[in-house]
Amino acid sequence: MHVTVEPIRDRKAINTMCYYLKGKDPKYGLLFKFGLNTGLRISDILPIKIEDVLISENKFHEYLIIREKKTRKEKKIKLNNTLKKEIISYMTLRKCADSPYLFYSNKGGYISRIQAYRVLKEAAQCCGVENFGTHSLRKTWGYWTYKKSKYNIGLIMDMFNHSSQRITLRYIGISQDQKDELYSLVQL
Repeated sequence: MHVTVEPIRDRKAINTMCYYLKGKDPKYGLLFKFGLNTGLRISDILPIKIEDVLISENKFHEYLIIREKKTRKEKKIKLNNTLKKEIISYMTLRKCADSPYLFYSNKGGYISRIQAYRVLKEAAQCCGVENFGTHSLRKTWGYWTYKKSKYNIGLIMDMFNHSSQRITLRYIGISQDQKDELYSLVQL
């Protein structure tokens, strides 16, 4: 049976997972926060280099500029203060000083997509987060941004390069939320 990957709708679950991942290895805690705060695909996050984010020790570039692997489109992201604090904190704890990659692998280069999935999935299972996959980070960003932006689906649709609002709403799990709400309306 195919299980749909869902966003994380519970703030407490997000905090628990973040705490778990930081305890395992600070770079996985940062990876989690990075996905939640940028809405990028995991394949676009993993190859990010320190120099893509930081000009010097505590000075950030105005934008993180990447070329998306899937679409080949350039994306400019203004990192929020939460993520900047996480990066600064991570850089003080960082073990591998010689790697140019933010999410370095102990085997050289950066963490593989499979390794990232393995660690994130383990954290989700340990923290009781169901229907989790690497796209859950992106979907979670979309879900919470949709709620915080007072339901501005057009902007989120544009960020995800989706062709319709329906696709975006389904992707971030809003249509499922609405269906769930319907089931609780009538209780005979």
